[in-house]
Order: sequence, then C-alpha cells, then structure tokens
Amino acid sequence: MAIAGSPKKMAQDVAEGFLMFSPPMLRNYTPADIKIILANLALVTRELRQEQIPLEDIMALKLRNMKLSRMNQAEVVIRAYCQKKRIPI
Repeated sequence: MAIAGSPKKMAQDVAEGFLMFSPPMLRNYTPADIKIILANLALVTRELRQEQIPLEDIMALKLRNMKLSRMNQAEVVIRAYCQKKRIPI
C-alpha cells in the first residue's frame, strides 16, 4: 500500500497523537515506504527539537516533550517490526 498523502504530514500526525503505528498497520507498507516514513519521522523530530521554548512556559515544554515521546515510540515500533520481519532499513 502506498503512503496516502504526504509522508511529512503523516509524521506530524504521529507527533500530534492522531496516528499511532502498530505492527498490523505496518504490514500494509512496502520496505521503501517504511524507509520514507522513518526519514520523515526523523525530520519532524529534528524540527521539534529546534523549537526554542522559554523555560517559564511549562505547558509548552510539556507539549513538546509529549510530541517527542510519541515520535520516539513510533520509531521504536517501526524498527522492532523491521527487525522481526527482517526488513533492512
């Protein structure tokens, strides 16, 4: 199954919590699609880390950390799936 829409938008949806990856969901993607998804997850993660948030804004820091946590979790799930299915990434 090809990636529906923009891969970067998909990665942003993961950061916002609208989309979560699971092994049954990843079964629909080809190895090339998975590589594209991982690259875009890394891109959005870098963008999140580049944000300059004042230390006084606790809620914004909490929101950014939650987004980073979601991105990390998605990457861990994808890499574990690839390792289990012996998909080279």
